[in-house]
Amino acid sequence: MTAAASPEPQTLTVLKALANNIRYEIVRILARGERCVCDLEAALNLPQSKVSYHLAALRDAGLIVGEQRGKNSFYRLLPEPLYLLGGELLRDIYLAELPLTYQSGPVC
Repeated sequence: MTAAASPEPQTLTVLKALANNIRYEIVRILARGERCVCDLEAALNLPQSKVSYHLAALRDAGLIVGEQRGKNSFYRLLPEPLYLLGGELLRDIYLAELPLTYQSGPVC
């Protein structure tokens, strides 16, 4: 019987979202201000479907928010999660409690 998987830490969710080069470039573009999806398509030279897919991943990670205006969707970066990322990463690595395991003999 396996233990139930614990929820993924928000830090890891954000890092996974930023680890993709297209999403990283979208974040860099949105750091300079709000953009329409059509502007992102042109800047990235990608079709709308691919841009929307990556925007959804960034939105799910809590890095961006979108707003519908007429037929166009506009997105902007939420800087707070990026500001907090470094501190959260260090806390997760150095201060998080890890389960202790008992080894009766050497591991290797």
